[in-house]
Amino acid sequence: MSSAAEPAPSLQRDWWLRALAVFQGPGAVFAAMRNDSTEAAEARQEPVMAFVLLAGIAGVLSTSLAGRLLDLEGFDGVLVAVWAFLGGGFYGLAAFWIVGLLLHAAALGLGGTTSYRQARHVFGFAAAPLALSLFLVWPVRIAVYGGDVFRAGGGDSGLGDKLFEGLVVAAFAWVLALVLVGMRAIHGWTWPRAAAAVAVAAALPALLVLGSALA
Repeated sequence: MSSAAEPAPSLQRDWWLRALAVFQGPGAVFAAMRNDSTEAAEARQEPVMAFVLLAGIAGVLSTSLAGRLLDLEGFDGVLVAVWAFLGGGFYGLAAFWIVGLLLHAAALGLGGTTSYRQARHVFGFAAAPLALSLFLVWPVRIAVYGGDVFRAGGGDSGLGDKLFEGLVVAAFAWVLALVLVGMRAIHGWTWPRAAAAVAVAAALPALLVLGSALA
């Protein structure tokens, strides 16, 4: 009984360490996801969910709606925090399931044999840079501009604000790059084949964003 129970804590510890390693050696981290046994998948579930939820909060803070929350009647700093937490959780989980599905479908179309769960977990770990931005970018941005971050036409403008926006965009770009690395590593594909899968998966969200921008 004791020997059968030992691997779970060990595996969980390994995946928390890989959660840190994804910033330096992502290829090896994603390659480890080829093991899709129930035990292995459960061991990486906690870091996956942590990345997804934190990235979701960072994601909703980056929306245009967040930039005018304090202009809405009845909103204050506490409600902004609650909105970011609840909205970010929903945003992150929705992206986790939907983007994971798109990656899985694209992979199957290109001859991949991995599971939907593996595709979700690739996206979950790839979201790490956006989760990191919640701790490195947003506290500094709010410290510099205060509540103006959440007001339209506030004092958060100029070169400094463009710098913060650039850091957020860079975090999203890093996420996309990690998705590419993850798809290549978990399938053992060439870079062009992995890029094709990512492009196919990204096509629908890109069309939806473009359509809303032109509407």
